[in-house]
Amino acid sequence: MDLFDFSNNNHEESAKPLAERMRACNLDEFIGQKHLVAEGSLLRRAIATDRLGSCIFWGPPGCGKTTLANIIALGTNGHFIKLNAVNAGVADVKKAVEEARDNLRMYGKHTYLMLDECHRFNKTQSDSLLPAIEQGTIIFIGSTTENPYASMTPAIVSRCRVFEFKRLTKDDIADAMRKAIKNRHKGLGKLNLRVDDNAIDHIARVAGGDLRTAYNALELAALTTVPNEQGVIHITIADAEQSIQRKALSYNEDSYYDFLSAFCKSLRGSDANAALYYAQRLIEGGCDPMLVARRLVVHSAEDVGMADPRALQMATSAMYALEKIGIPEGMIPLSEAIIYVCEAEKSNSVVEAMFAAKADAVSDSDDRVPAHLKDTSYGSAEDKAAGRGYKYPHSYGGYVEQQYLPDSLKDKIYYVPSERGYEKEVLEIRKHKGKKN
Repeated sequence: MDLFDFSNNNHEESAKPLAERMRACNLDEFIGQKHLVAEGSLLRRAIATDRLGSCIFWGPPGCGKTTLANIIALGTNGHFIKLNAVNAGVADVKKAVEEARDNLRMYGKHTYLMLDECHRFNKTQSDSLLPAIEQGTIIFIGSTTENPYASMTPAIVSRCRVFEFKRLTKDDIADAMRKAIKNRHKGLGKLNLRVDDNAIDHIARVAGGDLRTAYNALELAALTTVPNEQGVIHITIADAEQSIQRKALSYNEDSYYDFLSAFCKSLRGSDANAALYYAQRLIEGGCDPMLVARRLVVHSAEDVGMADPRALQMATSAMYALEKIGIPEGMIPLSEAIIYVCEAEKSNSVVEAMFAAKADAVSDSDDRVPAHLKDTSYGSAEDKAAGRGYKYPHSYGGYVEQQYLPDSLKDKIYYVPSERGYEKEVLEIRKHKGKKN
């Protein structure tokens, strides 16, 4: 008898990983991404009415991109083709386009082309797909973990609506695991299984928003834990630690935010020892290392800023290295950047300038650009003549005094350099130019 006792006794189906068996088949089963698929949302209405245009699903692994594409495939009246950009070439794209053209001409059916890892498509491959998207021959659904605005051909992105997926919350993942434990048809419900709450909580937290990782760990624990004398497969916190290969350093939700706050304030307070400790404490407790890296990038601009512009370069480089290398080696450049940001001179002048400029941008109604700054490529002869009053700074040795802000704001000063670090040089440069500080 098949281990999971599926009603159709399909051994091929039972051999699939738990993550694949538990994949949602409709929007009611879909987990997370409420900002995209809530009742009345644009995406949900488009799917329900079979009016979805070409789009790109962008988000971290295991958050539901491919699952939602499969739901669209199951619910649409059109034809559905699935490719993976890792192994699909121009010939595969051309074949899909021809198939789509035939379906549209002969049966009046639209074709959805689902392309996983779409950021891996090069320009030649993208160009072979572009005309079909423009002409409506296919409806393109791309799935990517990379920022499409930076990693994909702009011509493709400009013809698609980008939907950004968020990491699943710990509660989302824990709820999904409990459903899998109870589900007798697709999940682990046929097993005499008992999973401790702290074991579920640990896997859900360490999974870092990736439901696939959580399902894999749960299934591994269930299939490798020996039943006790009563025949019960009892999964404890120790089993959970082994199945996901991360020891539980327990902290509750309040402690998590306390550790994160302490990390940020240690950066601001120039205490490298404390910042390194809290970073490691967060990560060893199950926090996604990329979250630590992202906070470091923010604080390198917020608390160091122009006092040492290299801090932002260090932080962004460390985040990139961590993303590409992973754990554990990626922790080395991250730790280096943490130390650099801590030891750098501090200034919040960038943040102060940003907020001051934003306040005026929101509250001031004067949108009249000074005449000499206007675009001279269009408009009346009078406008063009006024625009010719612009003083080209390079003709004056790199700087010339003239008005840039609108009349109502012309005397405003947003950025005020401190006398720390590189900003001392900024003050000297301004002094040399004869600019106001």
